[in-house]
Amino acid sequence: MAKIKSVYVCQNCGAESAKWIGKCPACGEWNTYVEQLVKKESAAQSAVSSVVGDTRVKSKPVLIGQVELAQEPRIDMGSVELNRLLGGGLVPGSLTLIGGEPGIGKSTLVMQVVLGIKGKRTLYCSGEESEKQLRLRAERLGNVDNPNCYIVSTTMLEDIFVHIKNVQPDIVIVDSIQTISTENMESGPGSISQVRECAAQILRYAKESGVPVLLIGHINKDGNIAGPKVLEHIVDTVLQFEGDQHYLYRILRSIKNRFGSTSELGIFEMMQNGLREVTNPSEMLMTDNHLGLSGTAIGATVEGVRPFLIEVQALVSTAAYGTPQRSCTGFDNRRLNMLLAVLERRVGFKLSQKDVFLNIAGGVKVNDPAMDLSVISAILSSNMDIAIDSETCLAGEVGLTGELRPVTRVEQRISEAEKLGFKRIIVPSFRNTQGVTGSTIQVITAQKVEDAFKVLFG
Repeated sequence: MAKIKSVYVCQNCGAESAKWIGKCPACGEWNTYVEQLVKKESAAQSAVSSVVGDTRVKSKPVLIGQVELAQEPRIDMGSVELNRLLGGGLVPGSLTLIGGEPGIGKSTLVMQVVLGIKGKRTLYCSGEESEKQLRLRAERLGNVDNPNCYIVSTTMLEDIFVHIKNVQPDIVIVDSIQTISTENMESGPGSISQVRECAAQILRYAKESGVPVLLIGHINKDGNIAGPKVLEHIVDTVLQFEGDQHYLYRILRSIKNRFGSTSELGIFEMMQNGLREVTNPSEMLMTDNHLGLSGTAIGATVEGVRPFLIEVQALVSTAAYGTPQRSCTGFDNRRLNMLLAVLERRVGFKLSQKDVFLNIAGGVKVNDPAMDLSVISAILSSNMDIAIDSETCLAGEVGLTGELRPVTRVEQRISEAEKLGFKRIIVPSFRNTQGVTGSTIQVITAQKVEDAFKVLFG
């Protein structure tokens, strides 16, 4: 009898050890090592070989210039936003991971896309929901007559490969990877070893068969995708859902993409019958019910390569309890403190004894430095109780010396403001003005914060 070998694996970081130890030397966590059996070929690997055949052949090195390139057509997902995030469509043989908080709309988006794909046979493997629950979701989305959509409820990886062999799908969806387990591992579903082994076998199937696979993953309390970090290294594309459940808008970001750019993002609106694509996010993030009110400013920001305008709201009041409060939603609190220090030290406005509340409308988090000018303008507008012209938008980064630093993609910001009907925009001084020579919007350049305030408040 051959001796069965085992190894101990940390369930937090994936580090391996020949014996059990109490504290992991890699991540410092206690009591996270679990014994795992080591075999030459697992049942899942045998299942993959039965589906795609045994492809273990000796490779031969070739010159890079002699590699033949075949332009494979991408699969149209039926969604403009999702196609742009994927780089033009789903690549055959790719492995895509979609992560997000519970209830944010991951399964809804994937089910909606799968039901809308025409001419492609799809297999939806769910480890969290039964077939009846999937049917109810399809009825809510209003499309249950797709003749090419097959669904199955299972949590065993070997059963999934059996269903793949019987159905022969063109696209496979696994919802979610944390609920799938293989017989080769002694640990429970969702553990580090299970997630890593199942993802590796699914990757092997996708690359050898050329069938694209979509994985849905959970995230932990820190906002990162649950499981080992190797899970994100295994897959080709990582898409992450962001947004607040109290708001209807969702942002889908491309964190990793081997077949396209990671500078793209898609915006969706949660409706009763599914997710609706938001083609013009600027109109979504701005309202018209604040005309004549102080404390609001419109900033031109860029997320990835996509410019849009967003409303900044500020409220400045006398500190009622002695210690002034600094609170902001959707903006970095430390950067807000820095901008308040610049206003007091460089411009001369005393705000140390006043409460300052800041809000980015729409529940969106903004990290663009170009929002600095609109933030301090909204704060100053609330402090002096003077409204900013509703036909004026702002874009500029504020330095510690009070100067306005140039921002990226200023031409795209100006064209977006012009498209939405703004009459003028205040931006830092920049050298390249070729992209705005033919625009009808008035472009006002400023070198310091005081110059912008003179234009806004006189």
